[in-house]
Amino acid sequence: MGVSPTSNFWRQRRVLLTGHTGFKGSWLCLWLQQLGASLHGLGLPPERQTSTTPALFETLDLANSLGPEHHHLLDIRNAEAVVELVRRAQPEIVFHLAAQPLVRLSYQQPEQTWSTNVQGTLHLLQALRQLNHPCAVVLISTDKVYANQNWDWGYRETDHVGGHDPYSASKAAMELLAASWRSSFCGPQPHQTPHLTIATARAGNVLGGGDWAADRIMPDAMRALAAGEPIPLRNPAATRPWQHVLEPLGGYLLLAERLFNEGPQLASAFNFGPTLNSNRSVRELIEEALLHWPGSWLDRSNPQAPHEAERLHLQIDKAHHQLGWRPRWPFATTVARTVAWYRAVHEGASPRACCLADLAAYQQAGSDAH
Repeated sequence: MGVSPTSNFWRQRRVLLTGHTGFKGSWLCLWLQQLGASLHGLGLPPERQTSTTPALFETLDLANSLGPEHHHLLDIRNAEAVVELVRRAQPEIVFHLAAQPLVRLSYQQPEQTWSTNVQGTLHLLQALRQLNHPCAVVLISTDKVYANQNWDWGYRETDHVGGHDPYSASKAAMELLAASWRSSFCGPQPHQTPHLTIATARAGNVLGGGDWAADRIMPDAMRALAAGEPIPLRNPAATRPWQHVLEPLGGYLLLAERLFNEGPQLASAFNFGPTLNSNRSVRELIEEALLHWPGSWLDRSNPQAPHEAERLHLQIDKAHHQLGWRPRWPFATTVARTVAWYRAVHEGASPRACCLADLAAYQQAGSDAH
């Protein structure tokens, strides 16, 4: 289903990936390596979520596969370091994933959340102004940028952005920054950069092996099942557009390729979400997961907890019609493959082998559709 990234385009393509040590960044790093890209990664040191669970970046041994000249540990908020890295890497494609991505943590660390998500993006865009060759930039955003009305229908790219919590609001501000930068600094005028094209990519809630972050439903569930404990659900009725992590990553790759080849007409926002059938409640998600790893769950709802949206859906027509992108895996497949990854690794399988198997299966699903 949908168009796939073109191997010939990506082979030896100079790519800068920020946030490469995170969960989504690690998966994208692995995929870009499989495509043969010349990849530079910028990120913070990967965090161990527990004393026994290393970050996915570490278990995939990505630092060694990148090599010391292409694996850069630095803070996106360090403007001078970002400028220097862009000068060295001379990227043709940029994927900007570096962010503080957790809603609940944003209540505890609002200043870090805002400075990373907005000021860090500003530093990157300013650094890219030095380039004198074509560069396509995909700024990774979120479905939570929309001014949430708890509607039953999905949000389109033209709907208003906003944000109740610091994370959502900071990512909405990043969207405004991107739109302003396009209008102000992308073009043929003396103060502009003629070869820079910028798009933003808004994805739903991703699932997939190797996510060990705190306060995310699937990592919490997998930790509980591995320990033989009930899964705590803090908001079982909340609905989200669940999708496997490879779904939006495939969209990012496709968007970057088309943006590089076709230019400003695609320099805008794109939603990458699942089909409508994959908009499910947290309870439905966990009940589906328990089909593949038996256990139980407990309702730990807390009316005093910080605000989180109850309903959130995305419309993905634009990505389908303009890019030829569409989701490949239905809800049941997404959950089955995610749980199978965690269970296999818990039982001793190689995380890298499990990731490569998922990537191969995802690519095969695209081939089978044709």
